[in-house]
Amino acid sequence: MATKSTSKKPAAKAAAKKPAKRKANPALMKPVQPDDVLAAVVGSAPLARGPLTKKIWDYIKKNGLQDQKNKRNINADAKLKAVFNGKATVTMFEMTKLVNKHIKA
Repeated sequence: MATKSTSKKPAAKAAAKKPAKRKANPALMKPVQPDDVLAAVVGSAPLARGPLTKKIWDYIKKNGLQDQKNKRNINADAKLKAVFNGKATVTMFEMTKLVNKHIKA
């Protein structure tokens, strides 16, 4: 009876391929200038879109404006109502669309 060799070889496939890191989109890294309405929330200095969105979320969390029942909704205060074109409540997906109207590339 022939016996098979049970020696284990290291998995070459798993070690050879590492997932490639995603590169940041240069358009998203370009600083944009917020208008006066948005500047009341995030400041008037030019920011890239990522830090701009982070500052908006920091403002929302600091002031407790995220809806407690439906976390996707944002209840606007006076400053954000101006950014959201007078809407009292917007979803987080609507927010980015409305904020884009208040920035200059």
